Amino acid sequence: MKIRPRLLAASLAIAVVVSLVGGYLVSRSNDTDAGTDAVLDEPGEVPEPVPSLATIPDLSGDRLPVVDVYDADGQAISTASLLGQPMVVNFWYSTCVPCAKELADFADVHAEVGDEVRFVGLNPSDAPPVMERFAGERGVEYELLGTSFEDVLAEFDIAFFPYTLFVAADGTIVEQTGVLDADGLRSKVDDLLEYDT
Repeated sequence: MKIRPRLLAASLAIAVVVSLVGGYLVSRSNDTDAGTDAVLDEPGEVPEPVPSLATIPDLSGDRLPVVDVYDADGQAISTASLLGQPMVVNFWYSTCVPCAKELADFADVHAEVGDEVRFVGLNPSDAPPVMERFAGERGVEYELLGTSFEDVLAEFDIAFFPYTLFVAADGTIVEQTGVLDADGLRSKVDDLLEYDT
């Protein structure tokens, strides 16, 4: 997978904008006296809420986006070709600390239910050898595929990592989550299997 300079520049620009907006909101929230409560000018009047960063939309019920992802040899694979059985799609990368922590749990649960549920790791950052070595050191034996930050943002509406989609055999997104431990993942997989029966 090759790194595209424009994509990298766009990703950095988005990160700068998010940081600036977050800093502005934090500084605005610290402008008021710590002991002062909100005061209404008129009874029944409610002040406007402070603007916040947009949250990730609920994808439940949507179809898994059809985009090309890449195997270790750089060959394009359509996400549509991954369908056919219940699937756990985990978005991660090696320098993401929570991603690294949950990979071992994902490997354990995959070893338990890998015959019933397809596990796929999508990585928008690492070169295939780094991705495979890093995940392998944590016991991961399921499919690892590359994608781009551009597709993650535009097609999957994902802005934080790790992030996991639970997808029914027909491609319907059943649920989405952030960080999971082994027990949380088992519970979500049980829900996915129940949905898909």
